[in-house]
Amino acid sequence: MRAFLVVIALGFSMAIMISIPPGIVANQEAVQSLTENFSSTINTAATLIEVSNSSGGGMPSGMPSGATFFRFGRGGAFIDETVVDEIRTIEGVKDAVPFLEVSSNETTPETMNTPRGSFTINRPLYTIEGVCLNSTFIDEYSILPTNITTPGRNLREGDSGRVLLSLNLSDYYDLGVGGSIGIYGEPFTVVGIYEPVSQGFMRTNEVYMNISDAQRITSNTGNVSRLDVYADNASVVDNIAEVIQAAYTGLSASTNAGRMQMYQTALNNAESTLSQTQTVAFEEIVIAIVATSLIVLVMMLYTVRERTKEIGILKAIGFSNWSVMSQFMLEGILLSLMAGVVGVVIGIVGAPYISSLLLPSANHVNLFSTRGGFGSQVVNFSARATVAPDLRTLLLGLGAVVLLGAIGSLYPAWRASRTSPMEALRYE
Repeated sequence: MRAFLVVIALGFSMAIMISIPPGIVANQEAVQSLTENFSSTINTAATLIEVSNSSGGGMPSGMPSGATFFRFGRGGAFIDETVVDEIRTIEGVKDAVPFLEVSSNETTPETMNTPRGSFTINRPLYTIEGVCLNSTFIDEYSILPTNITTPGRNLREGDSGRVLLSLNLSDYYDLGVGGSIGIYGEPFTVVGIYEPVSQGFMRTNEVYMNISDAQRITSNTGNVSRLDVYADNASVVDNIAEVIQAAYTGLSASTNAGRMQMYQTALNNAESTLSQTQTVAFEEIVIAIVATSLIVLVMMLYTVRERTKEIGILKAIGFSNWSVMSQFMLEGILLSLMAGVVGVVIGIVGAPYISSLLLPSANHVNLFSTRGGFGSQVVNFSARATVAPDLRTLLLGLGAVVLLGAIGSLYPAWRASRTSPMEALRYE
């Protein structure tokens, strides 16, 4: 039983040694993928100008008197959709992506506590997010949630009569993928459910749909709530923002210049986590090596003490010091070899769990951002690589544990070989 427990303990120690290196490699791959995706996002954000209605009225300079470009409706101030095509013609503009954000006609009571007492208000149950389902926009820009739960899918080009629900709204209606939800009196099929990473101040649950559907059911055909305007490069962003605000006096154009440092800091944190992972991994491997050696050492010292009389008999019948020493070292090596086999099995099966338990994770970055006056949200970037020990790592781990077994057995075996036969035979 003692030998069995030692084999299991050594097996887990070896499993740690062979699980940590692939865990480091997986984190490196995840951070590399994360860096590539995140860097692309930073570059895109650097060229983004967010355009919204700041006054609820006004017209572009030089347009005929009486032309209406900004209207109010359900959900607040709107912008005439014709402005979208006009902004696309501004020099340096790569594209303009329109959105329609409208409050639902369903409400939910909410109690507000103030110094003057409590009162109840009726808040919209959710916000309709009308998105332009153009494949180019979907592929190049962050216009849809990405953390879709399984089963289900995201919205795609050509979708009409289909919606994407936030998880909390899905729970409220007890709706799953394939279910039907009535919005402004019209039925929509749920094709996907996404998990909100965070909710900010006054941000309701959300229903994503094609912008044309949102415009039609809310009687806002020809209206949009805001635009994401993308420049050809970051150097012309400020100039484009100035041109938009000068040409359309009711529009507010804001850039992401103030957020770039925050984005870069988030990326640096991911890379710092990887560096921390490597330091922690080194320390844990050293601890595993020391623990393995000590386990073998203590076990073999106890064995030598327990078998002192046997050692005396062996030496009395002619066994040399080298023969006795070799026997005990061989026992330690065989014990370590059995433990190595157990460790290989544990490592193959449990490497992902062991590495995730022992190593800091560097596979996600959260970005806090505020958009369109509708509150705040956290954009999540994640990347994950498979943790699996390869054959080379397994063989190296097996060799290492056998070597450590030999080293741990060396002193007890030497001590056994130096035992006097007369003293050993008198030992009780």
